[in-house]
Amino acid sequence: MEQTTYFAQLDDNNIVTAIAVVERAFLDANPERYPGRWVETFFNLPNKTYAGVGCTYDENTHDFIPVDKP
Repeated sequence: MEQTTYFAQLDDNNIVTAIAVVERAFLDANPERYPGRWVETFFNLPNKTYAGVGCTYDENTHDFIPVDKP
């Protein structure tokens, strides 16, 4: 059985619009439920930022840049 994983949905500008906890196979098999581009996000890896809505995904580092807080 495949393990559930955290995924971030990205818009055309690599901005996170949603987070889902799902098996990759289920995500891939249900594009009507999970439309668009989804990338894995990690909450327990050193040197990686867990994605949150509004974060920007960096293609080069495969990491997420947090939203600036006022």
